[in-house]
Amino acid sequence: MTDTINFPVYTDKYFSGTREDLIKLVEAQVSTYRFEHILRVEKMALQLAEKWQVNPEKASIAALTHDYAKERSDADFLAVIDAKHLDSDLKNWGNYLWHGVVGAEMVHDELAISDQDILDAIRQHTTGAAYMTTLSQIIYMADYVEAGRDFPGVTEVRQLAFDDLAASVGWQTRHTLEFLLQKQGPIYPGTMTTYNEWSTK
Repeated sequence: MTDTINFPVYTDKYFSGTREDLIKLVEAQVSTYRFEHILRVEKMALQLAEKWQVNPEKASIAALTHDYAKERSDADFLAVIDAKHLDSDLKNWGNYLWHGVVGAEMVHDELAISDQDILDAIRQHTTGAAYMTTLSQIIYMADYVEAGRDFPGVTEVRQLAFDDLAASVGWQTRHTLEFLLQKQGPIYPGTMTTYNEWSTK
């Protein structure tokens, strides 16, 4: 883990503009609080990408867009679910799930980002998945352990993400599930799938 961040120069391969262009588009969609979180996630994602030898441009783009739709209205999400003929069960959930799964569709349509690794990383960044690319694992963890996070065990799991990325995915999923069980609310089946794949080994 290092404090030095090497921001990538975009090549037009994944987004038709510069990093600065993408930042402006994202900033226009979210509050200052959310935008500052997004920038911290990008920094953590780039550090993890360097450690785990993942394309830094993809890591930057996925991190900057992972919460692109976080503050959109419920009506916006429901409209996309219908327009894209997504799983109708999605309507039974809410922003926690929608801003990733449905948000990836908005990123695709509004920002013209079509790389499936990037879109899957956005889709999976809150609930995970049984199969996650290294990029998806990085965004999942960067969102969880970015420098602004402060919860019991954060220092431990932040270091674990640099030592054993898959194990850190399991750590996060297990602790997230414990938190959801304590709240005694409904748990999205995909979260259980992630737990079974990553947290029980």
